[in-house]
Amino acid sequence: MGDDAGNKAVDSPVGVLKDFLRTRSFKSVSTEADEIEQSTKSSRSNWKKFGRLFGIRSFKTAATLHPMSSIASSDTDSSAGENETTSVGDRDCSSFKSHWINFSYWELKLATNNFSSANLVGKGGYAEVYKGRLKGGKLVAIKRLTKGTMEEKTADFLSEIGIMAHVNHPNTAKLIGYGVQGGMHLVLDFSSRGSLASWLQGAKGRLEWRNRYKVAVGIAEGLLYLHKGCKRRIIHRDIKAANILLTEDFEPQICDFGLAKWLPEKWTHHTVSKFEGTFGYLAPEYLMHGIVDEKTDVFSYGVLLLELITGRRALDISQQSLVLWAKPLIFGSRIGEMVDPWLTYDYDPRQMNLMVLAASLCIKQSSIRRPQMNQIVQLLRGNIGCFEDKRLRRIPFFRKAFSNEPQLEVGRDYECIKDSDLIRHKQLVFEFETVEAA
Repeated sequence: MGDDAGNKAVDSPVGVLKDFLRTRSFKSVSTEADEIEQSTKSSRSNWKKFGRLFGIRSFKTAATLHPMSSIASSDTDSSAGENETTSVGDRDCSSFKSHWINFSYWELKLATNNFSSANLVGKGGYAEVYKGRLKGGKLVAIKRLTKGTMEEKTADFLSEIGIMAHVNHPNTAKLIGYGVQGGMHLVLDFSSRGSLASWLQGAKGRLEWRNRYKVAVGIAEGLLYLHKGCKRRIIHRDIKAANILLTEDFEPQICDFGLAKWLPEKWTHHTVSKFEGTFGYLAPEYLMHGIVDEKTDVFSYGVLLLELITGRRALDISQQSLVLWAKPLIFGSRIGEMVDPWLTYDYDPRQMNLMVLAASLCIKQSSIRRPQMNQIVQLLRGNIGCFEDKRLRRIPFFRKAFSNEPQLEVGRDYECIKDSDLIRHKQLVFEFETVEAA
C-alpha cells in the first residue's frame, strides 16, 4: 500500500477522516524535535479515533506512520510553506458509514466459500481479491490485505478506505462495505468483465476497437475526476491495466487505491522516499527523484493507451519497455507498425490517430510538457483545438495525421524533422528524449 499510509483520517465521522488530512509543508527538511513529537502525538490520536470508527480497538503503529502533516518538503512542495488547513463541520459518525456495510468474518467466508482458490480473481503484492456472493445473491469483490504485520495491514486498510470515502464516480470502483474481523477486508461491487489486463493479454478474449476507445475515454474521465473533481486532489500512483476493472458493458472503473495520495491544494507535488509502483508505468521524475503529482498519473495513463493501441504489455517478457519500443514508431509516423495485429485494420482511423496523439503527449520525458487530464479528455472527444497549434505542429505524426483537419492550417515554416539518429543516442531510463520543442 502507500508509503504514507497515514494520510487520511478526524474527530467526528468525516471529522476523524478529514482532520487527519490537515497538512503542513516546511521550508526546510530539518524539523525541530518538538514539532516532530507534537505531529506524531497528533497523528497517533487521530489514527486511533479513525480506527475506532471501524471497530479497530488496538492500533499501535500510528507513531511509525508518515502522515502528510509530518512530511518534510522543499520550497517547491508548497507555494508558501504555510499550514494547509480545512475547516470541517461536525457530522454524526453514522452519516460517515451509513452507506457502508460492516461484514462479519463469517459472512465473508460464506460469500467466498472459505476464501476458496476457485474464487480467487486477482493477486498482487499487497492483497488478494476474491469473487463472492452475498446472502441476497449480490456478487461482490472482496479484497483481503495480505502483506505485513497486522498493524501494517491496519494502516493500509485505513489509508485506502480513507481515500475511497471521498471517491464517487462512474469510472471508479465502488466500495460497499468492509470487514475487520480475521483481517482487513474491503468489499466492492463486482465488475463482471474482470480486469483490463485479462483482456489485453487474451485471457478473456480480445477487445474490439470500439470498446478499447470507450475504455480509454472512461479512464481519462475517471482520472480527471480524481485530479480535479474531488474535494481534495487524489494521485492514484498505480494506474495500470490490472487496476482497471470492466463492467458488463465495458465501462472502465479505476480500482486499488492502496498507493493513492492526497495532494493539498497549495502543494505542487509530494516527494517520497519509499519506492512503490509498477515498472513499465512509472514516470521518469518519480523513478529518479520520487516526485509525485498529477503528471505521474498522466504518464502511466499514456502507457496504458499504448497497451490499448498495440496489445502489448508495458514490459514484455524480455523486460523491454513499451514506451521505448513505441516512441520511434510514433515520431516516425509509422503507426501501422504499432497497431495490434488482432484488430486487422478494423478500427476508426481518426480515433486511432487521436489515441496515438494522446499517448505521445502523455509519455513525454518532461512532466511539464505533459498535458492535464482535462486536455486529454477533450482531445479524445475530438477537440484538437484544446492544445496550442504550434505545440502540436512540432510533432511529425500530428502534421501527417491531422493536416487535413478543417480548423488547422499547417504552416510551411515547420519542416519535417528526422529524429532517428538523435533518438538512438538519447535513451534515458524508460524512454527517449526527442528533439521536440513542445
